[in-house]
Formats: sequence, structure tokens, C-alpha cells
Amino acid sequence: MNGLFIGLTTLDCLYQADHPPAANEKVVAAKSLLVAGGPATNAAVAFAHLGRASGHKAMLASVLGEHSLTSLLREDLRGQGVTLLDLDPAKLSPPPVSSIVVTAATGDRSVISHNAAGMQVKAEQISPDILTDVDIVLIDGHQMAVGAQVAQWAKASDIPVVVDAGSWKPGFETVLAWADVAIASANFLPPHCLTTADVQAYLKALNVPKIAITRGAQPIDYADAESSGEIEIPSVRAVDTLGAGDIFHGAFCHFYLAHTFTESLLKASRSASFACQYWGTRDWTKIYQMVDVKDEGKDEASEK
Repeated sequence: MNGLFIGLTTLDCLYQADHPPAANEKVVAAKSLLVAGGPATNAAVAFAHLGRASGHKAMLASVLGEHSLTSLLREDLRGQGVTLLDLDPAKLSPPPVSSIVVTAATGDRSVISHNAAGMQVKAEQISPDILTDVDIVLIDGHQMAVGAQVAQWAKASDIPVVVDAGSWKPGFETVLAWADVAIASANFLPPHCLTTADVQAYLKALNVPKIAITRGAQPIDYADAESSGEIEIPSVRAVDTLGAGDIFHGAFCHFYLAHTFTESLLKASRSASFACQYWGTRDWTKIYQMVDVKDEGKDEASEK
């Protein structure tokens, strides 16, 4: 089973410190790391890791180009088992860079980043071949034209389309119109939407069949044609919450290939909560082992 993840790739500069720096303050980091990041990228890494034993493969459609910094990103993605489909391989400018400070005591993160606003690829630059051997698609909205076109092709081929609605971006309705599942964060507020009920009504008006709204450590709100309600999030001591939502999305795609909507939300929440107990966006993959016990309907995480 293969997943296609469309969106943003950044160079993430991660630091763990006692607190984020205030104005004119210098802070010494206890840990630091350089890795590939971004919503679709982190989701692809999670999908690749969780599906490694069963042969699932993750393909990332993103813009990297030929700048010298992208060699770091390519090496990291290869190491994580993610295949890159570079949407603009001749681009010479540097990749977007994110600087993240994680507070050691709480796991909270402070982020300053640059998005893909100046790196948009036209839909004409891709072909339907991008969906060859693809079983599920995730779109994070950072490549809107490409995302909308792929979503339309996927819908015509009965390939599930999952949308990571992290925050509202102009044109998102062109992607959501083809979505099978929309997973929105509490920060996702389309025009004229002020509450969770407003967001659900907006997505339902676009005929999105399955809707989930994540709220950090609070329960997940969900709704589909059969039911609606809340799914509790496992309680853990968070060491680092960076990328938790992205990991949730990648895990959801992995589980959704074999489970129901609500089962996949529950299992994905367990994966993301487990990841929050380890620093950075990679350490959890070194010690996480998922045993998916269908008969008992539970997951177990253990150290290798």
C-alpha cells in the first residue's frame, strides 16, 4: 500500500532549551537537530515508519530544487524511507527554514517559519501518472493548485483523499471539495467561521463526508454519515509536541487503509501521543513498535 503526501518541506532547525529567547536574549540549547519538516513531510515519515513492516511506501510531492541545503533534506528523507517527487527540481533558491525552540519542562514549542507562498507549482506541471500505484493521498494545502488537481484525479479513481486543514489558506475550498476526510485543527477557521460548529457546518456544506477536528490534548470532535462525537486523547507527559499533528495525519492514513474512520482516529491519536513523549520529530521512530491487534481492537507500543 502506498501513500502520496503533497505539500510543504522545510529545513527544521530544532532546539531544546529552558525557554524560548525573549527580545535581545541569548539562550543555550541543551539539544539541537537539523531535519526535514513541514506538515506533509512529517506525515509521510510517520506513514513510512508505521508501514515499514507491511511494505507501505510513502511518496512526498514537494518543492526542493538544487540549492546546497536541500542535500540535507534529501538525505534525511531517504533515511526515513520516503521517496521524493520534486515538483520543481530546477529551483535554485534555498528551501523554507523553520526555527523551533522546545521548552524542556513542558514540551511546548515556539516556531518561526517561512511557508511555500513563493514556491507554488502550477497544476499543468503534473500528470495523472503521479497517482500510479497510490492507495491514499494526503494534502496539506501548501501546494494548492497541485493539491486540487491531484484530489480531483484521485476522486475519479476512488483513491481516498485526506486533507490536513491546519490553518485556513486562500483557495482551500478547491481542495476540500474533493476530500473524503478533512482533519482540521482548532486553528482552522475558514471565512466567517468562529466556532467548531461553524467549521463543521462549512465542511459539510462542501460535502466532505468525514470530518475530524483536533484540539491538542483535548478530545477529537468527529462526524460522518453514521455518527458524531468525541474521541479521548491518551494522557501522556509531553516532552515535545512539535509535529504531533503531522504525525497524527500520517498515522491516520496508515490505519485508514485497513480500519474504519473512528478506529483510525483513535489509533492515530495513540501514535501521536506516543511521539510526544520523545524529543524532536525522529526519536519516536527509533523505539516505536506498533502491534495492531484487530481481534482485540487495541494497539500496543513497546520498545524494541
